[in-house]
Amino acid sequence: MSSRRLVALISVGLLHAVIGYAFVTGLAYNVVKKVAQDLKTFDVAEDEPPPPDEPPPPPPPQQKFEPPPMVAPPPIVQAPVSFSAPVQTISQAPVMHVEAPVAPPSKPSMAVGPKLKGDPKSWLSTDDYPSGALRDGNQGTTAFRLEIGIDGKPTSCTVTASSGFPILDDTTCKLATRRARFKPAQDTEGNPIVSSFSHRARWEIPKD
Repeated sequence: MSSRRLVALISVGLLHAVIGYAFVTGLAYNVVKKVAQDLKTFDVAEDEPPPPDEPPPPPPPQQKFEPPPMVAPPPIVQAPVSFSAPVQTISQAPVMHVEAPVAPPSKPSMAVGPKLKGDPKSWLSTDDYPSGALRDGNQGTTAFRLEIGIDGKPTSCTVTASSGFPILDDTTCKLATRRARFKPAQDTEGNPIVSSFSHRARWEIPKD
């Protein structure tokens, strides 16, 4: 092989190398440029901070209710007053039948009065003198009335004149009611009837 052909082959190889380098270099440049464009196209934005908490909405305003309007009452219409004389109706008074009052049954008339059994002096004795009245020196006469039943026994006693000392009066009635005995009074037909008996008792402190 001649030197000229060798030089030609070397030149051709260098030319291919230059062309390949240029091809590779240009292709790489285009790729880098394309990537750069893509990066410029898709910018990543930073996350925005969350909005601050909003205050709660204010309460709704209170509605004011106005009172209903006052309605004046209707005027009072007075009816005309008639001064005509009233009509008076006169009716016949009812006839009243007045019956005579019925008289209470009369007590049977006494034909025979009550009779004592024993001596009235036995009803009271010195031993019956109340200790309080004896100590205080009380003396006097008690008048009393006994109501006598149909069995001849006293049913009640009433002081008709006091001795001036209640203790002497009470003792007189108590003892007379307990000790007095009678034959009951009788009516005109001989039936026993109630009656009364009056007596007096003298209270006197015995002398030593």
